[in-house]
Amino acid sequence: MLTLERAKELLNTTTTEEHLFLHAKNVMAAMGGLAKHFGENVEHWRAIGYLHDYDYEQHPEEHLQYTQQPLLEAGLSEEEVRAILAHGYSIVNDVEPVTNLEKSLFAVDELTGIIQAAARMRPAGITDMEVSSFMKKFKDKKFAAKCNRDLIRQGCDLLGMEVKEVAGICIEAMKEYAEELQLGAKEGVLN
Repeated sequence: MLTLERAKELLNTTTTEEHLFLHAKNVMAAMGGLAKHFGENVEHWRAIGYLHDYDYEQHPEEHLQYTQQPLLEAGLSEEEVRAILAHGYSIVNDVEPVTNLEKSLFAVDELTGIIQAAARMRPAGITDMEVSSFMKKFKDKKFAAKCNRDLIRQGCDLLGMEVKEVAGICIEAMKEYAEELQLGAKEGVLN
């Protein structure tokens, strides 16, 4: 079973850009929250979340086309690789998310981008963020415009959940990692 330590080792072999590591950490944290929600293995889901963009830096135009074989050779199971591939469903491939793990990764990939952007605008970062303030940003199509809200909605629909419910789980999970995600309170702001 993929561990977070092994996921970090593997991502280090293909990735150098700090913003991609930060995205990996955001998705990792959110996936841990959803694993708790579904009563699944938190460490395992975090590891899958961390590794999901394995080939992105090296192949941004062919994302997920250089993922399957290297990860299978690195010892990941077919199910783990499929979960990673499924986050590209309808974007770069036709691997439909069917398990809660796959659906969750599909939903949070873009969702964490909006959460991160919204938290960065707040004096206390994510530490005091409420779902209601996130939803205002989510509804503003000009805010974090590159984050695809239709994909987020599609992912939440696959999970049978509302966006605000999934976002609430992710925000709470990301709060545990506020400093590591660079989403803590800004200098001079008291908690």
